[in-house]
Amino acid sequence: MYIQDQVHYDNLDDDILSFYRAISVDSIHLELRGGRPPAKSARRSGTGVANTTLAQRLRAGEDCTEEFEKARELVESHGMKLNNIFMPCWEEIALAMEDRDEKIGIWCQMLASLGRAGIPCLGWNFKPMGNFRTPSDTGRGGVSYSTFDYEYFSENRPEQHDPPVSEETMWANMEVFLQAVIPVAEKAGVRMALHPDDPPVPEPLGGIAQICSSLDQFRRTLFEIAPGEHNGMLFCQGCMTELLGAGVYDAIAEMASNNKIVWVHFRNVKGQLPRFAEVFMDEGDINMKRAMAVYRDNGFNGPYMMDHTPRFAYSAYTQLHGKAYAIGYIRALIDDVYR
Repeated sequence: MYIQDQVHYDNLDDDILSFYRAISVDSIHLELRGGRPPAKSARRSGTGVANTTLAQRLRAGEDCTEEFEKARELVESHGMKLNNIFMPCWEEIALAMEDRDEKIGIWCQMLASLGRAGIPCLGWNFKPMGNFRTPSDTGRGGVSYSTFDYEYFSENRPEQHDPPVSEETMWANMEVFLQAVIPVAEKAGVRMALHPDDPPVPEPLGGIAQICSSLDQFRRTLFEIAPGEHNGMLFCQGCMTELLGAGVYDAIAEMASNNKIVWVHFRNVKGQLPRFAEVFMDEGDINMKRAMAVYRDNGFNGPYMMDHTPRFAYSAYTQLHGKAYAIGYIRALIDDVYR
């Protein structure tokens, strides 16, 4: 019954970790995407390397075991666990570019490095075009909800990948990747956790077929291509609700009972494709207490992690306000459902 939350690598310091420990977070998800440019000098209490620098070094094939160990030790000094990093599958791999094999080898080096550093999980995705959203809805108190409207999107599509990439090609690329890296992950003792497409629309929204959207696609990835404990799912309850509506309860039961959920993005939405908005946990379409009971009944004990929070209009600390609210909500549900 654990709670996890995300910290950007360049924000990893005593202040933010103290905040998370105070609001009862148990483990940290270390985010390597985005962030500020490299700092001119090391942070007094942090790891001293900006996240963009670390991500670039990893992608270039450098051994970053020492940086991972320092990050883990800093998190542990605050009474928490460093559960995972997150790394999107590089486009050289996902799109089978000329240097795919080299990049797969570097990915395997990264898995080995995580294992040596004592970090047990790696979150990843397989969507070279990234996420897609449309203009935000406004919610209670004037917050902004992350929103997707398929009709609006269809009339205002972004620039498409050229040339288009078919579903057949993406499946072939996925198979090559997983069959190469999952045995290495097993040897390293690292579980890989695949996040769904967002939004989970199994079609080429940006010119590249999305093959991590539907449950059938996940069954193929997790049970057929590379079965085993180290090939798992980052179960984004929000994405699965966007796709399935109330069918998300059955999806939770299936994946949890098969030990395929590595951790959960525990969030709620209003609406279902073709249109949805990501809202506060207490106002969406899904009964979050019922959902947590399904996880429990099928053997899942966490970590539960809030994902996207509505953005507050009136404060520079928009994310921390939303995080604190969500984490308190999750802690109360855990106390009710698991005890």
